[in-house]
Parts: sequence; C-alpha cells; structure tokens
Amino acid sequence: MKMTEEIFGRVDDGRIVHLYTLTNSNNLEVQLINYGGIIASLKTPDRDGKLQNIVLGFDNLQDYLGEHPCFGALIGRHADRIANARFELDGVEYELAANDGENHLHGGEKGFDKVFWNAEVVNDRSVRLTYLSPDGEEGYPGNLKVAVTYTLTDKNELKIGYEASTDKATPVNLTAHSFFNLSGDPSKSVLDHQLKLHAGYFLPINNQLIPTGEIKTVEGTPFDFSEFKPIGARIDQVEGGYDHYYVLGDSSGVIRLAAELKDPGSGRKLSVFTSESGVVFYSGNFLDGTLSAADGTPIEQYAGVCLEPQHFPNSPSEPKFPSAILHPGEVYRSSTIYSFTVE
Repeated sequence: MKMTEEIFGRVDDGRIVHLYTLTNSNNLEVQLINYGGIIASLKTPDRDGKLQNIVLGFDNLQDYLGEHPCFGALIGRHADRIANARFELDGVEYELAANDGENHLHGGEKGFDKVFWNAEVVNDRSVRLTYLSPDGEEGYPGNLKVAVTYTLTDKNELKIGYEASTDKATPVNLTAHSFFNLSGDPSKSVLDHQLKLHAGYFLPINNQLIPTGEIKTVEGTPFDFSEFKPIGARIDQVEGGYDHYYVLGDSSGVIRLAAELKDPGSGRKLSVFTSESGVVFYSGNFLDGTLSAADGTPIEQYAGVCLEPQHFPNSPSEPKFPSAILHPGEVYRSSTIYSFTVE
C-alpha cells in the first residue's frame, strides 16, 4: 500500500485543499480531496490489465468549485430530495433551501459536497474526513459532527464508513455521489452496462422526482433489474430516465450486496455492498455536455451511472417511510463497500 499527499489548490478563504492518493498492491488507485470529500479519480484495471479512471470528474480544483452535479462528492445532511423544502420535527417546522425547483436537494445550496473537510491520514490505506455542521446550517437543527473514513484494501475494495452525532434531533442521510463509467472512456454511454439490483421493490416518483409514498414491486416493470440487464434496455419506458430508490429491506446494519454493474467491453465489474436499506440508481439523465472530463471530453447524457446507498428519499416529509432522524445520544453509522473485479 502507498499513500501520497499533495496540494490540489486553495478555496476562496485561502485554506489549502489536499489531494490524497491511495494505491494498493494491485496498482488500483483512488484519489480524493478534502473539499467536498470528493473522489476525484478511481483507476482500476480492465481484463487486459489496463488502468483507467472509471469515475467522472475533473483534474483541477477550480472546476470543482464551479457548478457540477456533485461529481464524486459526499452528500449531506440529507441526500436526495425533501419535498417543498421543509419538514416538521417535534412540532417545529424547518425551512430549507429550495435548490431544485420548489424542493430541497442534496443538503441545499451549500451541502457537504461544497464544504472544506478536515483530513487526517490514519495510515497508508485510510483517510478520515471530519466536519462540524453548525446548528442552523442550510436550515437544519443541531450541531452535527460528521466523520467519513475512506479505506482502500488489497482486495480491490474501497470502503466508506460514515459516523455522525448531534446535540438536537435532526435528519441525517449521508451518501457518496460518484458517477461510474466502467469503460474508462467518458465519451462512451453507460446504457450498455449490465446492471443487477438486489431489490424487489422501488419507490415511484412524481414529475418533480419526489417519491409518491408508494412502495411497488419491480416485477413486470422497466424497473426490474433482478437479473443482469443493459441499463438502456427499457430506459425509453421510464420518463426522464432512472432516478429511483430501490428498497433492499430492513438491513439492521448488516452489510450485504446491493448492486452489481458490469461493462462487457472492458470486463470491469463493480459490486456495491451496504448496510443501508436501499440504493438510489441514477442513470445520468441530466448530464448534457456542458461540462468536460479531465481529458476535455464533453460529459454527455448517460456518460455515468450513480449507485448511492442511503436512507429513503424525502423521509423527513413522508411518514410512511423509515425515519432518518438522529437524536442526541445516538450515533449514526453507515457502511458502503465498492468492490472491483474483472471478468
């Protein structure tokens, strides 16, 4: 294992952003920065041993400081959408930023994807990021202490461990937002990637991408990925493309296989394990070519796919869904493992 640390740039207040490069004994390489907790690059071998970056992102801080769809970033306090940008908790209504139409998305105008995280090199395979989200930040109650640890193993696994505690009851739903393209070529669509989701149910959404409150079976629908299928096989039957939460069921914190993604061309395979009760599958519908990858390639629609383990979307406003409220004295814990192999 090898770890290097170098300066990546400075944020507006002058604080230095560092780039951490973790390399395992198989030459699998992960690069992350402490602005936004962003995974900036993730290089894995194809079936011929060729290393390529399989996540969308940039090679400079300035692009990350601009507008982008949370490429590789940590998401919080509450991932995905909260309807009408408000929720009620213990008889008090909290108003959030309406940064997605009239709804709240990914923690607001300045979610965890846009903050400076304190970084600590734990050892040659782990980096721990910490952040204190103050009471009232983006409208959320409570001082929330968050710690996220990235660990690269010699089994070609990238492990992400989340912890949080609060001094007031508050919604917490953390995830990572990498866009994967296992071909290693951002000019290629992921619609021919083969996907398998270990979930029998999904959440239907309305025209604002808010879950309706229903939980439906995937059987007999275009949402059925219970066996490997190309992402694009029936995407034309899904208005706007896939941006849906798949329900794994009550995990009780046990880590289990949630999703498998394969690229037939390169032979790369990604397996996603999580302790969460579900995963958001997003097919890159809103990518539109206005941004470019590090090599200058325009990032077009369907250039990347997100598989985001997390709590139910809109849970603070939907009483039918499991609660995402963290109370004082409790510790929020969540684990995700991205495992990389070739076939």
